[in-house]
Amino acid sequence: MGIDITNNTHRNSQLNQRISADLRQRTQTMANVEPEDISDDVEVEGTKKTGKFTWVWIVLIILAIISLLCILFI
Repeated sequence: MGIDITNNTHRNSQLNQRISADLRQRTQTMANVEPEDISDDVEVEGTKKTGKFTWVWIVLIILAIISLLCILFI
């Protein structure tokens, strides 16, 4: 029983060493890659700018909240 535990520990340490070496290699390659130039004025795909009447929706939501508060507490 002690031999099996020792063998498993040895295998686990070898696996840990391989994982550590792989992670070190990946971090070195990622450090060499230059980050992309991301500017603030670039639109993300699948999004659109805020519409003209967004303020109307905001006012309606605020009025609905106020109405609910009046109904519950008055």
